[in-house]
Amino acid sequence: MTTVIAKYSQFVMPDHINVVGTLFGGQMIAWVDLAAAKASYRFLKGADIDGSVTRTIEQVEFKEPVYLGDWVNFTAKVVKAGTTSFKIEVKAYAEGRKTEPRLACVASVIMVSVKKSEDGTYKKIAHGKSL
Repeated sequence: MTTVIAKYSQFVMPDHINVVGTLFGGQMIAWVDLAAAKASYRFLKGADIDGSVTRTIEQVEFKEPVYLGDWVNFTAKVVKAGTTSFKIEVKAYAEGRKTEPRLACVASVIMVSVKKSEDGTYKKIAHGKSL
């Protein structure tokens, strides 16, 4: 299997800003989760599963503030694969109109592959993928 990398971008709007004028941390985490979901989607293509869910966000580090009007560009890379789960490293770069891109956030996300049971619940299942 080749390296799985996904890219994703968001524009920071007024409703994303906290009381000190920077991007609300919870919004960044939601976007990190979406970037991880995109990498997960690509990693699991062709597997006999119904999808994947976030098991844990192991680590999040906010490195630089992000401001209204910045673009946040995410790179998500699958770095480790187990039987049912896999680890994705996400990096978020903020890019302002007058600034160079800067590393704003890094995170590690663990995803688990799932399949729908006959009773309608989802159970973790082996994905059969490797790096």
